Amino acid sequence: METGHACRSFWLRTMQRHGFLHFLLFAVFFSVGAAALGGAVLCDDFIQYCRNKQLVKEADLSLQHLESLNAEYDALLEQLESDPNLLKRIAPVTLGTRPEDPNAIYPRAQARNLAIARKALVEQMEEEGVDASLPKWLQRCSEPVKRIALFISGAGLVIISLVCFAPEKSRVDSTD
Repeated sequence: METGHACRSFWLRTMQRHGFLHFLLFAVFFSVGAAALGGAVLCDDFIQYCRNKQLVKEADLSLQHLESLNAEYDALLEQLESDPNLLKRIAPVTLGTRPEDPNAIYPRAQARNLAIARKALVEQMEEEGVDASLPKWLQRCSEPVKRIALFISGAGLVIISLVCFAPEKSRVDSTD
């Protein structure tokens, strides 16, 4: 009687371990397959999400820039109200008129210098734009051939998990 109980208990522990391994393999295969299927199907939406996120960042930066300009203009207006002579000093620079003071030297911006400065700013903005591109893995997943392969492999893993590792019906039911 003791040996029968020990044998039954050993068989039960072995089946429990087998069941746990079965469940673990099912969970891994099904999860990876579902993730691959979801990635293949939702790739375009994720690309659109990344682009929209980048647009929001650019809009926030633009808004911060405008707020800083408003703060600078407010400070300048306060200075103009407190010091009326300031207007006489900055008018030749901003309006391009001749200075009233014969001893003052005001630099003149030339078109060539402005074009060089504009070109440098454009290059700087383009370099910042390169950093905001899509992740490499997302670019690879969006290619049609790789996307189809991702979909097929995901579907294959889900099918394998359902066929090979799905919970079995108890053997007691099949023998009756």
